Amino acid sequence: MEQLNIKVQKRILLVIVVMFWFSQYVYMPYQTPYLLSVGVAANFIGVIVGAYGLSQMILRMPIGIMADMRGRHKFFIIIGTGSSGLASLFRIFMPNGVGFLLGSLFSGLASAMWISFMVLYSNYFRKDEMQKSMGIIIAANNIGVLVGFVAGSLFYDRFGMNLLCILSVVAAVPSTILAFFIKEPDINFTPVPVKKLITVYFNKRLIGFSLLTLIQQGILMSTVMSFTNQIVKQLGASGFQIGMNSIIYIVAAVISSYFSTSKLALKRGPKFWVPLVLVCICIYCLVVPNSASITYIYFAQILMAMSTGILFSFCTSEAMKNVDQNKKSTAMGYFQAIYAVGMTIIPALTGIISHNYNMSTAYYFMGTVSIIGFMGAIYFYKFRNNKDVVLKSSDS
Repeated sequence: MEQLNIKVQKRILLVIVVMFWFSQYVYMPYQTPYLLSVGVAANFIGVIVGAYGLSQMILRMPIGIMADMRGRHKFFIIIGTGSSGLASLFRIFMPNGVGFLLGSLFSGLASAMWISFMVLYSNYFRKDEMQKSMGIIIAANNIGVLVGFVAGSLFYDRFGMNLLCILSVVAAVPSTILAFFIKEPDINFTPVPVKKLITVYFNKRLIGFSLLTLIQQGILMSTVMSFTNQIVKQLGASGFQIGMNSIIYIVAAVISSYFSTSKLALKRGPKFWVPLVLVCICIYCLVVPNSASITYIYFAQILMAMSTGILFSFCTSEAMKNVDQNKKSTAMGYFQAIYAVGMTIIPALTGIISHNYNMSTAYYFMGTVSIIGFMGAIYFYKFRNNKDVVLKSSDS
C-alpha cells in the first residue's frame, strides 16, 4: 500500500511539474520578438530576461535553508505554482517593458521554488537513484515547456501575446490546487542549525558543478529562450516557424533527458558527457549567427537541447552526490542560486554586446564561455575526481 501511495504521489508531482513549466514558458519563445515589436530596446530586453534569473539568484539560498529547517516542501511548491500565474497577470495588464520586467521577477520567484520540486521528488527514490530521479523530473519539466511551445506556435500569430499569457494563468490555477494534495514521504528529519547547514556551501564538488550549470543555463536563456528566436525572425520566419524552432529544441531536450537515465548514458557517465556537451554548446554558438537558412538553426537546436537534457541532469546529480539528506535543500538552493547568476548576467551581457556590436559577437562571447567550462570540466575529472579520492563536503 505504501509503495502504491508513493507511485501516486510521484505522478501527482509530475503532473504539477508539467503544468508549472507550461505556465512559465508558454510565452517565452515570443517574448523577445514581441518586446522588440513594441519598441523595447535590445539592451533592456537583456535586463528583462536577466531579471528572471535575478529573483532566483537572491531567493534560492534562503529558500533552500528554510526548506531544510522545515523538512517539508509542499508550502514552497504552492508558492511556486501561484507565483507563475501572478507573473503572467502583470504581462496581461501591463503589456510593455515594465510589465514584462515585473513578470520576469515573479516568474523568477516561482522558479526559485524549483528547489522543493526536485528535492521532494528525489525523496521518493532511493539514494542510489539520484540520477534517475533527476532525469525523470527534468524530462517532465521539458514536457511542460514542450506543450507550452506547441500552444504558442499554434496561437501566437492569430491571437498574439495576450492569449499566451492567459494560458499561463489558466495552467497555474489547477497546478496550485493540485499542489494541496501532495503528501510527503516520511523521512528521518532532525533540524540542523543554520550555521551547520551553510557549511555545505564550501563543498568543492557542489561549487564546481554549480559553475558549469551557470554557464549552461546562462547561455540557454540568452539563445534558445531569447535571441536565437530573433535571429530566426530576421531570416524571415513566421510565428509558426519561431514556434517550430523552439519545439524542435524542447522535443530533443525531452528525449535527451530520458536518455540521461539510460544504461548507455550511465555507462559512459558524467566524465564523458559533461565535457562533450559543453563543446556542443560552443558549436551551437558558432553555427546560429552564421546560418543563412532557418533549417540549419533547426538542426543546431538539437545541440543546445543536449545541454538541457544531458548536461543539466548530470551536473545536478554530480553536485548533490556527497550531500547529506538533511542538507539537500540548502545544497540545492545554493546550486540553483549559482546558476541563476548565469541566467542573470549572461543574458544581460549578451544584450549589451549585441546592442553595442552585433549579434554574432554576442554569440562568439558565449561560445568562449562554454569552452572555459569545458576546460574546467576536464580539469575536474582529470585531477580532482578519481577512484582513490572522493570529494566530500567540508562539514562531513
